[in-house]
Amino acid sequence: MKDLRGLILSGGKGTRLRPITHTSAKQLVPVANKPVLFYGIEAMAAAGIREIGIIIAPETGDEIREVTGDGSRFGVEITYIPQSAPLGLAHAVLTAEPFLNDSPFVMYLGDNLLQGGIEELVAAFRAGTPDALILLTQVEDPENYGVAELNGDGSVTRLVEKPKEPATDLALVGVYMFTAGIHDAARAIEPSRRGELEITDAIQHLVNSGRRVEPHIVRGWWKDTGRLDDMLEANRLILDAIEPQIDGELIDSVVDGRVIVEGGATLIRATVRGPAVIAAGARLTDCYVGPYTAIGVDCELQNAEVEHSILLAGSSVRNLDGRMESSLLGRNVRIRRDHSQPRAFRFMVGDNSEIGIL
Repeated sequence: MKDLRGLILSGGKGTRLRPITHTSAKQLVPVANKPVLFYGIEAMAAAGIREIGIIIAPETGDEIREVTGDGSRFGVEITYIPQSAPLGLAHAVLTAEPFLNDSPFVMYLGDNLLQGGIEELVAAFRAGTPDALILLTQVEDPENYGVAELNGDGSVTRLVEKPKEPATDLALVGVYMFTAGIHDAARAIEPSRRGELEITDAIQHLVNSGRRVEPHIVRGWWKDTGRLDDMLEANRLILDAIEPQIDGELIDSVVDGRVIVEGGATLIRATVRGPAVIAAGARLTDCYVGPYTAIGVDCELQNAEVEHSILLAGSSVRNLDGRMESSLLGRNVRIRRDHSQPRAFRFMVGDNSEIGIL
């Protein structure tokens, strides 16, 4: 098999994460203080893939280029591939055909996270040389996903995109492996009722044409981070695996459990219960940070309690007597309270916002 290339799709609008994604690409929203997109790039690099194409949209492409760069920091070479409109995953494959040429490739949805990476899956794809290898996992709401039906011998017989009455609970995970035959399959299908070229229809065309499509059931966790609750859950899962490292300055502060405090962060009379990560430049004063919290670069917490939340760069939370929990704050958000009245708070706030609680 020829050397594999990588294709990461980062062209979606991220409507389920608004208002955060009104001003930023959803693939750049951080999980455990790292953009979701970077996890996919790192997974490909770890699997030995060196040439990666990233599908970008007109609205967010410049930001993704600026943040991600040429790929050298990951040990890969990145080519950016503009897509005129989000017309389906199979349309993205066709858009990337000049970059992919006749190479086999791994396609990774840029807002997805997969436990354990893809090294073993890529090795199986290289060794078995199927026309396609698809990842499946059991879900509670298969009607929201592409769903696969398997024969008794485990082979794929049918795939349906977001069926009203799913025949199985096996959903397609956002990582696929294809040979160049997928391009002809994508050209052979018609747009769905949503007006998109569905990758499930293209894979079904491979099945109907007698091509070999191998399923692989994912046993670890997989997350599509397109919604607030999924983003917070992904943050929890990543933080569960971190190793403690204290490089910042602690003044009369207590750090307990698996906590990362990056160099340049300052904690003054603060308590942090892990797992949690505090980024460089953050300043925490007279505050409590609870488990499963990621505090971004240059954030400031003062007289506040935060737990199970994600704060993006430059945000500040001051003088909250109640605990802020299960929240996602965009960049440079300011939250403060002027009068004491204990209560709990839950926020999803876009960039450059200010909230005053009276």
